[in-house]
Amino acid sequence: MFIPASIVIFALLIATVVFSRVAGDALEEATGELNAAISDGVGWWYVIAVNIFLAFAIYFAVSKIGRIRLGRDDEQPEFGIVSWFMMLFSAGMGIGLVFFSVAEPLSHYITPPYGVEAETTDAVNTSMGVVMLHWGLHPWGIYAIVGLGLAYMTFRRGRPLAVRWLLEPLLGRERVEGWIGHAIDTVAIVGTLFGVATSFGFGVSQIIGGLEFLGWAESSNWLIITIIAAITLIATLSVVSGVHKGLKWLSNFNMSVAALLALFIFVLGPTIFLLKAFPENLGNYLSILPETMLHAGPFSTDGWEAGWTIFYWGWWVSWAPFVGMFIARISRGRTIREFIVGVLLAPTLVSLIWFTIFGDSAILFQREGTVDMLTDGAVSSTTALFQFFDAFPLTVVLSVIAMVVIVFFFVTSSDSGSLVIDMLASGGSTNTPKSTRIYWASLEGIAAAVLLVIGGSVALTALQTLSIATAAPFSIILVLACISLTRAFRHDVASMPSYMEVITTNGSDGGESSAGATAGDVKSKSSFLRGISGASAALSGFSSSGKTEPGEESVSQVISFRHVDPAAAVVDPATGAISIVGEQKDPLGGQTFDTPEFESSQEYLDQGGEPNGADDENERLT
Repeated sequence: MFIPASIVIFALLIATVVFSRVAGDALEEATGELNAAISDGVGWWYVIAVNIFLAFAIYFAVSKIGRIRLGRDDEQPEFGIVSWFMMLFSAGMGIGLVFFSVAEPLSHYITPPYGVEAETTDAVNTSMGVVMLHWGLHPWGIYAIVGLGLAYMTFRRGRPLAVRWLLEPLLGRERVEGWIGHAIDTVAIVGTLFGVATSFGFGVSQIIGGLEFLGWAESSNWLIITIIAAITLIATLSVVSGVHKGLKWLSNFNMSVAALLALFIFVLGPTIFLLKAFPENLGNYLSILPETMLHAGPFSTDGWEAGWTIFYWGWWVSWAPFVGMFIARISRGRTIREFIVGVLLAPTLVSLIWFTIFGDSAILFQREGTVDMLTDGAVSSTTALFQFFDAFPLTVVLSVIAMVVIVFFFVTSSDSGSLVIDMLASGGSTNTPKSTRIYWASLEGIAAAVLLVIGGSVALTALQTLSIATAAPFSIILVLACISLTRAFRHDVASMPSYMEVITTNGSDGGESSAGATAGDVKSKSSFLRGISGASAALSGFSSSGKTEPGEESVSQVISFRHVDPAAAVVDPATGAISIVGEQKDPLGGQTFDTPEFESSQEYLDQGGEPNGADDENERLT
């Protein structure tokens, strides 16, 4: 996939720059028309799709499927809970939280949706509820489906770490390894690179906005190139060092600095007000969720849904291959229930805290006139955060810290994006050469610099719109992936053993049975085993006598069993023997792969392999 994806990327990059230079106004108009077409034509589908993904994620967590481990049955998580959370959050949404921390809540307060009157208490409540709709359970539900599917297919079933394998239980290995799989992975590579590149551009715009706000610099091409080059250099050094070193350290550092920034605002800001606002924002989110989660705006005339909710759904889906694959890469060893609960609830809680601290504080300051964060009556995403800092002491220090956080969030996004692209381009290998990692990290920076310096904002907006447009076909792929994974999970659950403890106790009458056990023992054991249909004396592993001497502890033994569908059990009327027929076959069973991922998977063990691959593979990755 390396050469085809590179050709497509360079072709799109050149075409976008040429069109933006030759026909800037026409391209801008075409971009606007495409945005309108997406909103009017498939916006309703985006709304339905993201709810489907969230519903499947919750079902996987609360059902027996949640017991399945993303790896071997005896495997422990590869990363500790704190490092795991910081890495998935840094890659997934960290930069967006900083960029929109003040701008989005304030925007919804100034121009609220759903016909709410602007700059009122109702506008405040609606604003924070809508913000959490965009940054809460739904986007992480999308990421959870992709990350869960990839982690399961790779670490448990031994498939390469690539998006195409999500559909193997539905399409079969032959189709997945053919042109359909190539097309899916190519779209994922192109969407990921341009998604990171366009976000690169908008983040650089915010950094430059902060430097201009402080009077330290003015926007210029050389400043843009310098900032992008510095971020790309740090990201390249990080991606070369690997997940266990550079990316893990940067994620921990960046989340710690961001937490300190939020703590500073909380302590020096309206602390009591924010403590009151937190439970109210949670209530606003939960109360507005049933109404807004399926809101597609059929009667809307102001374009709000297209500019916000539908835009976000398309943007999150287009980023799902990138974030989902990275989450999968760092989630080996966790159960499906641990994975989904962590991916859904922890980031949602942090988003709620973050937007409460920054968003509610900004709205309060704007209402009271403490500081004016509007530019020509509107909110500017690039400068609103730095205007917000004017209400605090040490404004310059806070602005510098915010820019450091922005830079390092972009570093972790570029780093993880490069790692994901490299794995996709190498056929799903988790152990890729350093040279290709450097290539993709550098290409992201080059693409961002070319788009900003040569193409300008028109080129960035055009590519962002194209990235969102790719969400339409990819959302269909993800719905099929939900069905595909359910088929694979169903067989895994059917073959999953359960355990019970059988305890033998002393009888009360002391009489001996012919088998050497007391009558009480026989009664106790047989009454316990009658709860298992068709199983009594047939259970092996027990002594002929369950007798224990007076004063001795009871004897217990643990046995494993699994439930069998009665429709699949056939009883021989002559002998009473029970045989199992008609059970669903494993859609992934019997396949082998000559890769380290397969040798370290549970599928390899199930096929009779020796458990000697995982530790060596993890050591090589380290």
